[in-house]
Amino acid sequence: MSRPRADALRNRERIVAAAREMFVEHGPEVPLDEIARRAGVGNATLYRHFTDRAVLIREVVLSVMSRTTEQAETAAAEEGDPFLALCRFVHQAADERIGALCPMLSGSFESDHPDLHSGRDRLEGAVQGLVQRAQSAGRMRADVAVGDLLVALSQLTRPLPGTACLNIDQFVHRHLQLFLDGLEAPARSELPGAAATLEGLRSSS
Repeated sequence: MSRPRADALRNRERIVAAAREMFVEHGPEVPLDEIARRAGVGNATLYRHFTDRAVLIREVVLSVMSRTTEQAETAAAEEGDPFLALCRFVHQAADERIGALCPMLSGSFESDHPDLHSGRDRLEGAVQGLVQRAQSAGRMRADVAVGDLLVALSQLTRPLPGTACLNIDQFVHRHLQLFLDGLEAPARSELPGAAATLEGLRSSS
């Protein structure tokens, strides 16, 4: 089998990048022709790479999970302070547009693909490791779980529904830092409800 041409690979990467941005801004039902337009390719090119919306969504989710996992693993390896490693990961995950993973929390998303299972397990394991190390070191409050972190990260990196919010990025890292300050130990308040676990999030979706 011949290898894909360099321009075909670039087109595919452009489509995935455009879809990642637009899923965050408008949700996974954004028109595919709008994604093609932002990517600078024709509709035919988009469909040549992705036969339908489900295939494109899956590719975007896999791309975001892979890139975000690498950020978590690198932060854990390079930062001596486990809480600073967590902070570094959160800010980098925002830049990777982790809000594009929101379709995974939707009941309509086909999540049984083997690649999705392995990608999700790797991401969750890497983030779980960051949280556990920060909590074990006494640097992160103990009454939160990985689910709390991922839900807040997703919410704080998505524009408000129904708004253009073109300048949302200028606030994202500011508000994420406020959130991270609230995670640092010692805790300054008692949180209502129970910690959000990954298992709990999946069973409620």
